[in-house]
Amino acid sequence: MKSNVNMAVGALLGTIFVLMSVSIASEGIFHSEAPEKEGFAIVAEEAPAAGGGEAAPAAMVPIAKLLATADAKAGETIFKKCQACHDATKGGPNKVGPNLYGVVDRPIASHEGFGYSSAMKDFSKGSSEKWTFDHLNHFLLAPKKEVPGTAMGFAGLPKEQDRANVILYLHTLADSPVALPDPNAPDTVTQ
Repeated sequence: MKSNVNMAVGALLGTIFVLMSVSIASEGIFHSEAPEKEGFAIVAEEAPAAGGGEAAPAAMVPIAKLLATADAKAGETIFKKCQACHDATKGGPNKVGPNLYGVVDRPIASHEGFGYSSAMKDFSKGSSEKWTFDHLNHFLLAPKKEVPGTAMGFAGLPKEQDRANVILYLHTLADSPVALPDPNAPDTVTQ
């Protein structure tokens, strides 16, 4: 009986020794240094201080002026970031997000077969109810700020010209695109 116990303990200790040796050898062989520079930085928006001393945001350039110099080809390239969640082909499927073919001037939260978040449904009732050029501009700047509680996890496009390029590209994805806004029209105050 004692011999069986000794054999079992010896087998257990031998197994532990082999596993630790393999672990140490693997660490030496496959060890990698931390990169000098991160692949990408995750930037979190900080809440304003409780004192209410928040600076006023800079005025946005009207989307009509930006669209006058926008490039749909550049927008198509930028849109590749969106393709993980959105399809933009005519009759294409909904993915994590709704299909975006014909989104410009389409009623908000209305694409057939897509289950919109309650935040987006509420937003559609409190807005002009269509994805106007101006709505798209503000939404693409900061989706979670424009529609608090939206399920869209995209951080946004901070560069004005990038947003204009994407919006112009989306504008081309329609059976009969709506007219572009007049860049020479009197400026309206944007958010």
